[in-house]
Amino acid sequence: MRHLLGQRRRSTRAVFLGMASAAALIAVSTAPARADDATAQKWIDEEFQPSTLSKQDQLKELQWFAKAAEPFKGMDINVVSETITTHEYEAKTLAKAFSEITGIKLKHDLIQEGDVVEKLQTQMQSGKNVYDGWINDSDLIGTHFRYGQTIALSDYMTGEGKDVTDPMLDIDDFIGRSFTTAPDKKMYQLPDQQFANLYWFRYDWFTNPDYKSKFKAKYGYDLGVPVNWSAYEDIAEFFTNDVKEINGVKVYGHMDYGKKDPSLGWRFTDAWLSMAGNGDRGIPNGLPVDEWGVRMEGCRPVGSSIERGGDTNGPAAVYSIVKYLDWMKKYAPPQAQGMTFSESGPVPAQGNVAQQMFWYTAFTADMVKPGLAVMNADGTPKWRMAPSPHGAYWKEGMKLGYQDVGSGTLLKSTPPDRRKAAWLYLQFITSKTVSLKKSHVGLTFIRESDIWDKSFTERAPKLGGLIEFYRSPARTQWSPTGNNIPDYPKLAQLWWQNIGDAASGAKTAQAAMDSLAAAQDSVLERLERSKVQGDCGPKLNKKETAEFWYKKSEKDGNIAPQRKLANEKPKGETIDYDTLIKSWPASPPKRAEAK
Repeated sequence: MRHLLGQRRRSTRAVFLGMASAAALIAVSTAPARADDATAQKWIDEEFQPSTLSKQDQLKELQWFAKAAEPFKGMDINVVSETITTHEYEAKTLAKAFSEITGIKLKHDLIQEGDVVEKLQTQMQSGKNVYDGWINDSDLIGTHFRYGQTIALSDYMTGEGKDVTDPMLDIDDFIGRSFTTAPDKKMYQLPDQQFANLYWFRYDWFTNPDYKSKFKAKYGYDLGVPVNWSAYEDIAEFFTNDVKEINGVKVYGHMDYGKKDPSLGWRFTDAWLSMAGNGDRGIPNGLPVDEWGVRMEGCRPVGSSIERGGDTNGPAAVYSIVKYLDWMKKYAPPQAQGMTFSESGPVPAQGNVAQQMFWYTAFTADMVKPGLAVMNADGTPKWRMAPSPHGAYWKEGMKLGYQDVGSGTLLKSTPPDRRKAAWLYLQFITSKTVSLKKSHVGLTFIRESDIWDKSFTERAPKLGGLIEFYRSPARTQWSPTGNNIPDYPKLAQLWWQNIGDAASGAKTAQAAMDSLAAAQDSVLERLERSKVQGDCGPKLNKKETAEFWYKKSEKDGNIAPQRKLANEKPKGETIDYDTLIKSWPASPPKRAEAK
């Protein structure tokens, strides 16, 4: 995703599941202490707590890292990521620990996400090594898979990189491995951090008896977490125009941003259209049409516009833009129209916004700080997060939101020894030895075992529903951009430019999406002509009428593109937040229990 918080802003089985035999444990505990054991033990005792591993198993894992790194001691290795709290912890603390434990001089650079992508493109295009390891969004999975310049980690871990692959890594514990798996069923990236885009609301206001009574009297259903966009709109109307003020402060039923700026792009590429009901059924992404409106047949993208079988400018997509524009104009603070992502982010914490549809869980840490207008004196939040409501075109089986998955990535142009050293670091910062502590720092979960750890059960009441969501079955409906997108950097930049024209009023929603669809088809056409992506590169469908594609999707049992609905505002539907939470499982999946 995103250049978040300051800048902005998923199977192969591991060789060893981390369950050591009793004999091995005894060997570790009775072995003579080494100098590097003292260093590792210091980090275990002073920094790497809590952990899902015992201290004995933590030491065993760190001893493995020290031994595997011996051929690379003294090397200067460079890794890069965007700047968010999780990566700051890695760069400032975990890189230092890795260097001390392994003897590899690891430098972890923090730069803006756009610069990460630019430097990644530079190395891919020039073949010259810029960084030894990369942490970049899994939104680029379709790009990495098709250009053939990225190491398939599932092959690497059992082949060239077997001697530097942690036997305790436990790939099946990673909740995002399906997001980093390409159509060839190979995993190209290792999830390093994840956060979702959810619905945020003022729990204290929604449970206020007076507001509940007045809302039900007007709308005929209960004030609660909106299940559909109709309810979201009714709630926005209610707080903006009926409640109007709380404690003498003007309140708003919605928050968003609309400035024509690059940050406007991910406001939509981060699954906004799928929330409306654009695309087809499919988890993690719709097939044959995804949430960008791009149709893929086999492994080849074949079109974005409705006349080529895509859905970027179909009725569901246009509906999503119309609602975005209407809600911002009617229910958001007046200044929202001229705000960028980073400018709008802090607004809900100021205490005068009732709800926000498009809210990243990476904001959680900043939203639970003592003294904020949205915090109680006892340290619990006045707000909660919940699954996002869906639009009128949405059907069961479709994805419902976006999840950012920053992931470790290796390029073929990196010299083999440097690549091995970088791979050690990318595993170290996701290892069970450090992962739970890192999750507590950044709240960006990657492991099932971390999510279900008792330390998060204890902390959950102060995190506004974050733990409950990540433990819920609903989690799987939130996913990154997927395999349908063959060149993320080239296509993503088209969104803010075209939708910005709708946000500014220069174009209608339909005209803006027509332009976007045509622009995406143009990029796909250029990629097809270049033949650089081989047998899985784009191959555009010939143009047909919209009616042709409507009938084809109906005949094939697919959804996209959908015909325009006669009624795009069905009756609002809500669910009580506490009832929703109680409906989710209170214990981990069997595999997580077994560890």
